[in-house]
Amino acid sequence: MVTVRKDQPLKENGHLDAEQWLQLLSDKVEVQNIAQIRFACHLAEVAQFDENLGENTWPDGYGCMNVGIEMAEILADLQLDQDTLVAAIIYRAVREGRISIERVRNEIGQNVADLIEGVLKMAAIGTLISPTDQMVLGQQQSQMDNIRKMLVAMIDDVRVALIKLAERTCAIRAVKNASRERKMRVAKEVFHVYAPLAHRLGIGHIKWELEDLSFRYLEPIAYKRIASLLEEKRIDRQKYIEDVIDMLQKSFSRMGIEAEINGRVKHIYSIWRKMQRKKIPFDQVYDIRAVRIQVNKIRDCYAVLGIVHSIWKHIPQEFDDYIAQPKPNGYRSLHTAVITHQGRTLEVQIRTKDMHEEAELGVCAHWLYKGTDTKSKQDSYEQKIMWLRQVLEWQDDMGSLDGLGDDLDLGVSEERIYVFTPDGHVVDLPAGSTPLDFAYRVHTEVGHACRGAKVNGKIVPLTYKIKTGEQIEILTAKEAKPSRDWLNPDVGYLHTGRARAKVQHWFKEQARDQNIIDGRELLMPELRKVSLQKINLKELAKKVDLKSEEDMFARIGAGDLRLGQVIHAAQSFLTPEEHPKPLNLRAPKPRGTEDIQIQGVGSLLTSLASCCKPVPGDPIVGYITRGKGVSVHRQDCPNVLYLRKTDDERMISVDWGVEPTDTYPVDIKIKAYDRAGLLRDITLVLANEGINLTAMHTSSNKDKNIATMVITAEISDLSDLSRVITKIDMLPNIIDAHRHSEG
Repeated sequence: MVTVRKDQPLKENGHLDAEQWLQLLSDKVEVQNIAQIRFACHLAEVAQFDENLGENTWPDGYGCMNVGIEMAEILADLQLDQDTLVAAIIYRAVREGRISIERVRNEIGQNVADLIEGVLKMAAIGTLISPTDQMVLGQQQSQMDNIRKMLVAMIDDVRVALIKLAERTCAIRAVKNASRERKMRVAKEVFHVYAPLAHRLGIGHIKWELEDLSFRYLEPIAYKRIASLLEEKRIDRQKYIEDVIDMLQKSFSRMGIEAEINGRVKHIYSIWRKMQRKKIPFDQVYDIRAVRIQVNKIRDCYAVLGIVHSIWKHIPQEFDDYIAQPKPNGYRSLHTAVITHQGRTLEVQIRTKDMHEEAELGVCAHWLYKGTDTKSKQDSYEQKIMWLRQVLEWQDDMGSLDGLGDDLDLGVSEERIYVFTPDGHVVDLPAGSTPLDFAYRVHTEVGHACRGAKVNGKIVPLTYKIKTGEQIEILTAKEAKPSRDWLNPDVGYLHTGRARAKVQHWFKEQARDQNIIDGRELLMPELRKVSLQKINLKELAKKVDLKSEEDMFARIGAGDLRLGQVIHAAQSFLTPEEHPKPLNLRAPKPRGTEDIQIQGVGSLLTSLASCCKPVPGDPIVGYITRGKGVSVHRQDCPNVLYLRKTDDERMISVDWGVEPTDTYPVDIKIKAYDRAGLLRDITLVLANEGINLTAMHTSSNKDKNIATMVITAEISDLSDLSRVITKIDMLPNIIDAHRHSEG
């Protein structure tokens, strides 16, 4: 339905009463720096009433300040942060040239300036839509589809899209008294570009308003006809809904069920679209009269459904169970239509309060549901939309967007896998996800309490990589407390940024003192593993841009600072004596030849055999000559076939390849309780990690049944070393593993 524009608090001179408005804003959303918002209001007000700048261009007598305030109110309803609200307040003033972007950057800050610049880029979209183009509602137009793709490709920050949606909402509200040409141009842009964008972001109430207002100007006859039919029945419908709610409340009370019941009016464009799609008259749109019932538990949903069907006769074709079988976007609810005591049809939606909150706030609402697009979900545009919706979902979970940028960038183009819950529901995840990622995808508390998992009925480790089609069951403990080991990327418990962010968020909520203790317990063993435990921790903290070692421990304990970053920073403290020189595996080559990669044999001269003249891509083999290094032949060379019979021990495996990276010989000392297969397991870890083993020395204490090994491996950097030692340390019977240094 169309939203009525709200009056803004004004002073006697007609200017905004900023203090009164700020108080109203504070009631809606948490404001951290009220002075900054007050200053933004002041800038917008000066810009609006500056006589030297001329009249405002906004219709309906609204100036740039009034528009900014209205945009901020829309965004406050979405619980956006302070930078977004400030950007909204002064955006129109900047767009109209009344405030320069340089002034915003200098006086308010870079973050706000970046948001405004992003919205200004999106403003160019409107110029691509000609008001004279023929308009047909409900039809997919490739030009509009391309424009939407262009718009999404321009977005680096989801808040930019939300500010633009707020601005276009104000624009479509304001054209009531504008010229027909302006009405059509704004309505066409809003209907084809911004209503679908709001739809894909799951912001239902903005989508419905944009659709109704643009429909009002694009199809005025159809709009007025449906509006008049609704208005004729408005008083009767209101009394009818009140009677229905009263009857249901009494029935629920007798059954001891707590429920919140509200009447719902289907918006005008949705009614028209349903009539067009199903080719039915107005009277056969069953969900014009509707109630929405919210309960506390899922079992209450079905109890309420039984009560509703016992009171009134239901229409079988109009029943949908989206709790047992959620929509692809995760939407959950029970939908049924009944014929009531007055012979009228009534739609009833039944859901828990959590389901309602998710649907209304856009966490799982209407992505591609009843939309006009038919492209695959793997289309890059739709993947970008999924990324934007993820940001909204994470912001709702975490309360901020800080620290999620890297994880989000990694998730844009990932392939998806589809797995089943024990109840048969389908959950999609990025390829490479683990049972722990699945647990956090189901619910944050399930992830926190996860202690094990079953795949297709068999217990698997939490590092198991789940595959499409598998059924996952999470085993939980009573105490919902995640493990800090889950944040160690070397172990591989978590793959998705969303799950990692939720674990980090949990630890952020814990006391700083405990984070310091936990951070120290995490870092010191890692430093010992790579023989860096004696470095100056205060200087190490400065290397990672922190003031003290306690700050460093606290950030590690809270999950804000990764161990890999600290180990990498610690590497700079190595002296030349402690830092071995790299092994040079690059083979000299004749001028004009390609690189030949010979793994694990050091530096050898290579040459291409003149008898068969191998070229890159041919299967090749090497022959160790006397005094001339390795001669490289094609595997089907007649000389090679002869040499394999007469001199096979001098044949070696070689391969075409890029220049290998420098590696370092590093000694690793391992202490373990001796057992069968110990050596095999250690060498298997090295092989799986692609690490070359060059030497090994083993001794055993028969009395204590303890084996001590010193192995020499070729390592590219300390991150590889830390990962390998961590994997070895996880093997059964391992007592200790760390980098070994003499003395």
